[in-house]
Amino acid sequence: MIKYEIKNTKEYHNNYSKAIENPEVFWAEIAKKNFTWIRPWSQVLDWDFSIPKVSWFEGAQLNITENCIDRHIENNGHKTAILFEPNNPKDPSEAITYNDLYKRINRFANVLKSKGIQKGDRVCIYLPMIPELAISVLACARIGAIHSVVFAGFSANALSTRINDCDCKMVITSDGGYRGAKTIDLKSIVDSALLDCTGVESVLVAKRIHSDPPMVSGRDYWLQPLLDDASIECEATVMDAEDPLFILYTSGSTGKPKGMVHTTAGYMVYSAYTFKNIFQYEPNDIYWCTADIGWITGHSYIVYGPLLNGATTLMFEGVPSYPDYGRFWSIVEKHKVSQFYTAPTAIRALAKEGLELVNRYDLSSLKILGTVGEPINEEAWHWYNDHVGKKKCPIVDTWWQTETGGVMISPIPNSFEGKPTFATLPFIGVQPALMDENGIEIEGNSVEGRLCVKFPWPSMARTIWGNHQRYKDTYFSAYDQKYFTGDGALRDENGHYRITGRVDDVIIVSGHNLGTAPIEDAINEHPMVAESAIVGYPHDIKGSALYGFVTLKNSQDLSDALKIEINQLISKQIGPIAKLDKIQFTTGLPKTRSGKIMRRILRKIAIKDTSNLGDISTLLNPEVVETIMKNSL
Repeated sequence: MIKYEIKNTKEYHNNYSKAIENPEVFWAEIAKKNFTWIRPWSQVLDWDFSIPKVSWFEGAQLNITENCIDRHIENNGHKTAILFEPNNPKDPSEAITYNDLYKRINRFANVLKSKGIQKGDRVCIYLPMIPELAISVLACARIGAIHSVVFAGFSANALSTRINDCDCKMVITSDGGYRGAKTIDLKSIVDSALLDCTGVESVLVAKRIHSDPPMVSGRDYWLQPLLDDASIECEATVMDAEDPLFILYTSGSTGKPKGMVHTTAGYMVYSAYTFKNIFQYEPNDIYWCTADIGWITGHSYIVYGPLLNGATTLMFEGVPSYPDYGRFWSIVEKHKVSQFYTAPTAIRALAKEGLELVNRYDLSSLKILGTVGEPINEEAWHWYNDHVGKKKCPIVDTWWQTETGGVMISPIPNSFEGKPTFATLPFIGVQPALMDENGIEIEGNSVEGRLCVKFPWPSMARTIWGNHQRYKDTYFSAYDQKYFTGDGALRDENGHYRITGRVDDVIIVSGHNLGTAPIEDAINEHPMVAESAIVGYPHDIKGSALYGFVTLKNSQDLSDALKIEINQLISKQIGPIAKLDKIQFTTGLPKTRSGKIMRRILRKIAIKDTSNLGDISTLLNPEVVETIMKNSL
């Protein structure tokens, strides 16, 4: 477990100052005292954002799984490492100890090697949230293979695109998966994807739904018999600090998905250190992040961060609405969860269902609540604080990205309080900068601009797989020697940061720059509103006007009077300039599988350009797009 932790305001400011004034000394100390190294580094940091090039702990050798598993065995081998909660609440939970996990990872690693997987090979993992997902990730890392997890809700087309982009040699999947009341046939999706993937040599298939899918001779293998025959011993492959650990794809606003490459040592140090401090993990805590391992949140804060700290991390296969909307809270009670980390989308959905489903469960074990994926609106923050945390649990509203690898801005419990809608202060070593349209850094407080980072941090992505020029163009071309996050932010009078939304979601109305997030926050405070999304559309006088897509908690009142009330709320919270010219009530908003609203689609609908919406098959709810188009104003 990480020995260094921030427990009060003084410690935060002291450590932040140390990390800014002499980052190499600071991170070298964290790395040396908290991790196992095969060979020490010759240089802590080498960087140049103009190329861009970043390397941490150059010359060091290690294997991240020895730090996640092996070093915990002697003193904590019988401690639960992964606590698996299945989709069906009637099925038993599974507690996998560090001893068990060590053996299961080694068996899986030996299976990979038996099928020709070597250091540097890419392995695509397309699995539901079952233990084999975490184990296969770690088995790849054990032998130096580069894992590329694809969320098991993406279409065959999306899957094949990712497999081909990084030339995967193997796919790991299952016969199917459970998601609430649904049973999903994953093997057929893989089979369809592989019609376009010539580089895949083998497919390992785990049994989950016990179906009988067709198996391609010489390519497809049932996983369990191979595991049964494999040894429980597998020596960890020696990895260089900057060897790739994984590739994870993130959607771009244009073009094909970007395969973000994360390397081994820096990612290890930062994911472990942020986990320990932001969630204030203690040895007997039960930590639960509700994300899927198919996203960066699952990589960093279900698998690597917790296990590097010797924690007990809960994996949940199901959804918050099955068998009813009390499922999250029943799991908290059942396992006495200490830290609970989820998305604002989930919180808003649960808040719609009333308090009875929350109050029937004992949530007294909770110590810290977290949110991730998007800024949390004020109404949802207060509901979470009042009814889940009972006003006793700090809320860490974490801002970070697939590209950053770990949390960048967040409250730290007991060091400084969270503030509704604010990510608050930068994490240790993170140097944010707000930039104006002319590329000049905006100094001081009570200011707003485009959010950049002006100094490297250990877990930042090193490149886009196979396209370093795109990496440079996307993240390092807008501002000299700075990483551009793509987000806008404001810094209040106390230096706290609030993320105002993607810069392409900043709309200029009559010369005023309006971020969509604050307007949506205002709308969402209306008691009848579940959630909303704002986009711009051309206006003869204003240049751009605002179009609001608003989902109500129930659809009984679709009156003009309600539209007036919404605009009055916006006018009160932000000003008349931010009022909406058009308000369309919707049954839902188009979302990615991680819960993010696809504003790109809404923008096209608003300007009546629906001839090419792109691939919407990977959306969580593609059917809602047609309904919105049909009712557009």
